[in-house]
Amino acid sequence: MATTPYLTGQFLLAMPGIGDPRFDQAVIAICAHDDNGALGIGIGAAIDGLGLHDVLEQLEIDPGEAPDAPVHFGGPVEPRRGFILHSNDWSGADTVDVGGRWSLSATIDVLREIAEGKGPSRWVVALGYAGWGEGQLDEEMTRHGWFNVTGDEALLYDTPAEKRWSKGFAEAGIDPSLLANSAGTA
Repeated sequence: MATTPYLTGQFLLAMPGIGDPRFDQAVIAICAHDDNGALGIGIGAAIDGLGLHDVLEQLEIDPGEAPDAPVHFGGPVEPRRGFILHSNDWSGADTVDVGGRWSLSATIDVLREIAEGKGPSRWVVALGYAGWGEGQLDEEMTRHGWFNVTGDEALLYDTPAEKRWSKGFAEAGIDPSLLANSAGTA
């Protein structure tokens, strides 16, 4: 049994000094968290020089009505695999409801629907994911590393990637500039 509450549908904000440069100022949307482990999609950083139209072109999909939105660094695991976090007004064969807050899809169908203007009304595209094995995230939550906040739709859809980390802390009443990058001992 997990020692911390299951975090599905919440965001993890990386604390300063987390110890892994891939997660500096990371914002992870937790999409699954149970006794077997956890899976999250990074939404705190866009991949420089890569937009949705580039991805659609590689997949031979006409961009149609889709805006050339940024593609996010979803995490270090399987960085060539795509994921779409999206509103609950669309569902495909592989769509997973994430705590009633948003949905996760990972097939080409959702991209085709977005390009045709028939997909979800709100969405975020990412490549890769962050994953934790059995009990790993629970253990990490007991150390200085991650801070969890409610899965706010405005943070997911209305906030630019580069502002999500600071806004997540601000919404929790924390000034991130006052956070220490190490934990003390007594």
